[in-house]
Amino acid sequence: MTANSLRSFAAGLLVAAVLTGGAYFFGASEAKSTQKPADKTEKVVKQEKLTDKEMIGLLSSKGYVINTEDEWSEQLAAAAKVNEKTEEKSNKETGEKVVYRTILTVSMGMTSIDVGNALERANIIDSGIQFYKDVEKRGLANELRPGTFEVESGMTTDEIISVIFK
Repeated sequence: MTANSLRSFAAGLLVAAVLTGGAYFFGASEAKSTQKPADKTEKVVKQEKLTDKEMIGLLSSKGYVINTEDEWSEQLAAAAKVNEKTEEKSNKETGEKVVYRTILTVSMGMTSIDVGNALERANIIDSGIQFYKDVEKRGLANELRPGTFEVESGMTTDEIISVIFK
């Protein structure tokens, strides 16, 4: 490509950009329909805005249920209560406590904080930080051994520490 043809190409791009920008900024601000009525006697009817009551009526007639934010919150709270009562009844009827079990894999480079956080996420212990503090009190922070261990929520902190640490 020669220098003159390259300049001409750049000038063409510049002119096209200016024309497009001008049409964008100075053109009509609203889009207008180019559709013509099928019959010349027909008029194009503008869509008028519906009121809230009209929208609710229209949606209700089509089978939708419409709730306000407060009604929805009340329904969620009622459902949560029913769920809690059902869980309490099932736990009382069986007389058993829920026990969580997990397989914990300790790899090289993990710390007792990492182990505590993993046990907390698995619902084995209540606090990963408290687990870390208990390990530090016993002076076992550097005795963490890599491996795979099975622990459950019914175990005491001492039992968990004796399983995972040397």
